[in-house]
Amino acid sequence: MSTNNIHLNPMTPNGTPRVRVRSRRSSSVGRIDLGDTVSGLGTMYESRYSKNAAQQRMRRLADEGRNDIDLLKKMWFSFREVNYRHAWVTPLIIMICSYSAYFTSGNLTESNPLHMFVAISYRVGETDMYAKGIKDIAFIFYYMIFFTFLREFLLDVVLRPLPKWLNVDSKHRSKRIIEQAFYVIYYSFSSPFGLYCMYHSDLWLFRTDTMYKTYPDINNPFLFKVFYLGQASFWAQQACVLALQLEKPRKDHDEMVYHHIVTLLLVWSSYVFHFTKMGLAVYITMDVSDLFLSISKILNYLNSPFTEPVFVFFICVWVYLRHVVNIRILWSVLTEFRTVGNYVLNFATQQYKCWISLPIVFILIFALQAVNIYWLFLIFRILYRILWKGITEDTRSDNEESDDSDSQPETPPSEEIDTKKFQ
Repeated sequence: MSTNNIHLNPMTPNGTPRVRVRSRRSSSVGRIDLGDTVSGLGTMYESRYSKNAAQQRMRRLADEGRNDIDLLKKMWFSFREVNYRHAWVTPLIIMICSYSAYFTSGNLTESNPLHMFVAISYRVGETDMYAKGIKDIAFIFYYMIFFTFLREFLLDVVLRPLPKWLNVDSKHRSKRIIEQAFYVIYYSFSSPFGLYCMYHSDLWLFRTDTMYKTYPDINNPFLFKVFYLGQASFWAQQACVLALQLEKPRKDHDEMVYHHIVTLLLVWSSYVFHFTKMGLAVYITMDVSDLFLSISKILNYLNSPFTEPVFVFFICVWVYLRHVVNIRILWSVLTEFRTVGNYVLNFATQQYKCWISLPIVFILIFALQAVNIYWLFLIFRILYRILWKGITEDTRSDNEESDDSDSQPETPPSEEIDTKKFQ
């Protein structure tokens, strides 16, 4: 037992020394409030107002119905209650109706109004290339609904038993493990997908000259566009959760809002103005680094002995992808943006790589780098505490501590254990 968790107390009545045992607190690794993740609807903070509202809904359901109108009201209140408890129900209904109407229509071409929602639009002839247009917004909106369903269904149904299987009793840690497990699943899929798209392009290993050599990239391969718009949907869905304040604010809530605003601006501008190769590289740097961040957090919540090694490996991945690669891209904007490929403003040919876009691109990527530097400071502060001070204290904010009173239970002063039991 670590001496940090043992506090010597006065002698017991029979003359033997006794100690007060305090439960082990999670290390700072798991409480790094950084990265690009937000809480799910199913694991969000439940306020006193929301608890009272739930009690009122249950009382309405318990009221005796006297006529058909009352019965319809109870059906409506029942449906609302199911949605409050299981946020994935309504998105599932929307998707079932949409897919059913689309696939049973007999028309799977772009002339079907539903096609723009469920499938990629603007195919160029019989090739594997796809152009861009206003219909892409419909695709992003629809798959925001899809990611809402996927996230809440996994959190509520698939991953909910996970903490019990791992023998985690704390309500707070259980919520966090479930949330981070979802991100491990998502990033384990999106990271290889993005690397696959990069491998089958001329960007492999984050080449920068090809970002400008083939500009403007008006058309993109099918999988490239699926990945790009899918990522846009995922980020937009997360931004909505933040904007609607559906989660309890974290310590770095303002930085998260800033980061999501900058990211969405980068996604939109890189897609509309044909800098998609640059956008793909930025996507990958965020996804791969966040994958290892989520893994290290889960290990920390489990008090695993592998927490520190994985955390150190995560730092190496983070520094390379979020700083070395991003700074290389920033440097290429200053050096290759003007010299590689066409450098002219021509609206007719959609040529926007010019003196106007150069500072805009640089400022957006630099703004993203700025918040990454702030998070890097937090990372190194935790690394310093682990390596030089051996601190394993919980560094969560006050707001998060109030989230669950038993998240880090401590033995009351009166519950002391005689040292003879350990002899």
